[in-house]
Amino acid sequence: MGYTYLENKELDTALQEYLKQLGSDLEKKKSEVLPLDRSLGRVTAVPVFAKISAPHYYACAMDGIAVKASDTFGATDTTPVNLEEGTGYVVVDTGDPLPEEMDSVIMVEDIVYKKERVATINAAAHPWQHVRQIGEDVCQEEMILPSNMKIEPAAIGAMMAGGVSLVEVYSKPVVGFIPTGDEIVTPRSNPKKGEIIEFNSSIFSSMASTWGCDSIIYDIVPDDLELIKEALIKASCECDIVILNAGSSAGTEDYASTAISQTGQVYTHGIAIRPGKPTILGRVGNKPCIGIPGYPVSGIIVMEHVVKKIVEKLQRIQLPKNQKTVAVLGRRVMSSLKYREFVRMKLGKVGQKVIATPLDRGAGVVTSFVKADGILDIPLNTEGIDAGQEVEISLLRSKDEIENTLVANGSHDPLIDVAYDLLRRRDPLKYVSSSHVGSMGGIMAVKRNETHMAGIHLLDENSGEYNESFVKRYLANTNVAIVKGVKRSQGLMVAGGNPLGIKGIADLINKDLSYVNRQKGSGTRILLDYLLNKQGIDAEDIYGYEREELTHLSVAVQVASGSAHAGLGIYSAAKVYGLDFIPICWETYDFILREEFLHDEKVESFIEVLMSDEFKSSLETLGGYEAEGVGSVKLIRGD
Repeated sequence: MGYTYLENKELDTALQEYLKQLGSDLEKKKSEVLPLDRSLGRVTAVPVFAKISAPHYYACAMDGIAVKASDTFGATDTTPVNLEEGTGYVVVDTGDPLPEEMDSVIMVEDIVYKKERVATINAAAHPWQHVRQIGEDVCQEEMILPSNMKIEPAAIGAMMAGGVSLVEVYSKPVVGFIPTGDEIVTPRSNPKKGEIIEFNSSIFSSMASTWGCDSIIYDIVPDDLELIKEALIKASCECDIVILNAGSSAGTEDYASTAISQTGQVYTHGIAIRPGKPTILGRVGNKPCIGIPGYPVSGIIVMEHVVKKIVEKLQRIQLPKNQKTVAVLGRRVMSSLKYREFVRMKLGKVGQKVIATPLDRGAGVVTSFVKADGILDIPLNTEGIDAGQEVEISLLRSKDEIENTLVANGSHDPLIDVAYDLLRRRDPLKYVSSSHVGSMGGIMAVKRNETHMAGIHLLDENSGEYNESFVKRYLANTNVAIVKGVKRSQGLMVAGGNPLGIKGIADLINKDLSYVNRQKGSGTRILLDYLLNKQGIDAEDIYGYEREELTHLSVAVQVASGSAHAGLGIYSAAKVYGLDFIPICWETYDFILREEFLHDEKVESFIEVLMSDEFKSSLETLGGYEAEGVGSVKLIRGD
């Protein structure tokens, strides 16, 4: 079958065609015989039959006495029957073999001993009462498990009870990962410029492991067509599935498609998903070969939606699907009509609603998967989804974890991460979902009842005070609690040694200086605009004013890397990267929330952490904070 370079084939169609093209090759499966204690989670290759009955003897099911039922007939409270030990009954425990000539067991609770070794029976026993029959659990030669069944813990017990000690299971599928690229290097702590650490294979092989596969990660192959072809042939001989990582797009040195087609066959090159469009579906020898884009998020999506389906066919089972939940979208999500998009989301239950907030959608932002609680699947031919709409989210975490998540949307500060870590140390069942949407974004989230709390630091230019006037202005009809946060030092972060000799805001007007800003609506951006206005400086005169980052740390790292000379931020962020810091002012960073959430257990626990000595000690280590009165609450009643 021919293929078109970089198609845009719909995912379900591409996958259905691919499985059909692989055909019987997915049915050819090796098996192995394992002892039961090593078989958990494996899949039976043949049916399993009991070698013995269970139980294999008549077993007493209760503690008490074994009797012959006919000897007790007629026993009542007014006409009791007396039985002597040895001739009339035998004392037994649960699991004991039923004595010869006995056919019933009377529970110890139903026996009265008026004389020593003489049991008084006040109710007749019926034949085979409290007796486990031979084969009650399983009969010899009865099938315990059919073929193609995943072995669960209870099944191991059933097989042991049936006298089975060995079980024939399918061999684990072996997935081979071939990382490629001249710029790719093995993990190291000091990569040079232009070197990219190869961690994709570790992510992908870990995913394969959770699906019951073994993995082989091959050495990194340079961008050399012949070397890539050699690696493909070798992997196809040693593995059941071959994953070629990177080199699947339209770049000048992307040899993946050529290498697969010259060693086997390419069926599809280009799937209408984002991220993951350049995916290649092919075959080398009689083995599936999938070319996965080099960006890690793209690769994770392709592993989950393509490779997992191949594994299910090889394993003869359906792997567990993620739970789903309905959530309210906190921010509008734009989409392309050309692609089916998979968007990482942060989740938390606020009141009776699960709120979903989109994370960074960059295909290279692997940490977004660490932070993500779920995935929003946006269908093809959809322009976007508006804020406030209900959407279905495929969960990456359990619903219980979502229920126990404190949602904090607002201004960024590293102290939130510090408090989160301390909260987790106190209670491993609690979580914090923190989204950096700026102070004004936090106020709007509180207004829409889409967050438990929000960090804000908004300067009132008229009064010179922080936060309270904004709460009264934008949340006038809401009862709001302001949880006192910290005073923190804001200033200009510059490279060590301050090579440009920057002394203050006025020095940002310099044709040799590149600035990095915070996003619109953030308290730091509002502060900068206030300072510029106060000094009569036009923002357009600052090179880089329009360049935006979402956190203080991301501003600091741009300065540390040399891509910017200065950025306004907090002292603790500058300290992390060893930057010089030019203090500008002290500002107030508080948390706001609806009054009703003050009694939410998650909020209470978070405030307790803010008031703890451990938290204050951590702030001293970070530097640039004053924490007097942190955690105290002030109520502002709505009109």
